[in-house]
Amino acid sequence: MGNSLLLAGSRPGTAAARVVSVVVTAEALRDAAPHPRAGDDHAPGGRPVIGISAYAERARWGAWDTPAVLLPRRYADSVAAVGGIPVLLPPVHGVEYAAARLDGLILAGGEDIDPAEYGAHAAPETVSIRPGRDAAEFALVAAALERGLPFLGICRGLQVLNVARGGTLHQHLPDLVGHDGHSPLPGGYGSHPVRIAPGSRLAAILGDAELDEYPVPTHHHQGVDRLGDGLIATAWAADGVIEAVELAAPDGGANGGDGSGMAMAVQWHPEAGSDLRLFRALVAAAARLLPA
Repeated sequence: MGNSLLLAGSRPGTAAARVVSVVVTAEALRDAAPHPRAGDDHAPGGRPVIGISAYAERARWGAWDTPAVLLPRRYADSVAAVGGIPVLLPPVHGVEYAAARLDGLILAGGEDIDPAEYGAHAAPETVSIRPGRDAAEFALVAAALERGLPFLGICRGLQVLNVARGGTLHQHLPDLVGHDGHSPLPGGYGSHPVRIAPGSRLAAILGDAELDEYPVPTHHHQGVDRLGDGLIATAWAADGVIEAVELAAPDGGANGGDGSGMAMAVQWHPEAGSDLRLFRALVAAAARLLPA
């Protein structure tokens, strides 16, 4: 697990008054004093705090083999590289209360969403469902959008956003498109170009990219079927699979023309590539919300 960040549980037998774990209960968050929001007290150097949804899986490191909260390290490194402070958000009940302490949110990639969440039965290819993570991330999306937090969904994160807005998913893309180009390598990433909609927030972020041939790292076998309410498709693969969405602004355009209302998601894995502009845009949008 050398490429992942691991957070174990709290130690037994310690005094209740001490903080002994980074996994904070919902009750503790509700009862905590209001978070300072003035000047540089918010974070060292005024850097925005970006929450990243994490996995709950069994993991091994050193002599240990135990359930853990984990995340591929590339997510945290990408946020830190562009000036943000990454914070892992475990899939626990009440984690949405952390939104009040965040300046931005990333929903990371991961397992398939339970098809019951969008009114479907599971296909044979739909595996590794994690109901606890589904519930935690739907709650995080709702809290982030309610608070107007800059938001970036990645792979599964796009699908969570779509389902949260009432959309549906194709459960196995090879059955739809006739190839496995979206997930060609077990445990690795393929690559394919996407076409980006001119005038979209995504196009503004990737301004010097070839909008018809922007190459992306890919690993997913599911994708958007029906778009959720208020979402606009802004990128597509050559086979027609939706590769990016943005939350529409009240006037019907793409959200956040000035970046402050960034709410978007991509089906690819930017953390697996060398282009950090999506992370840079998220951190910049979050920084604009910090107190002067």
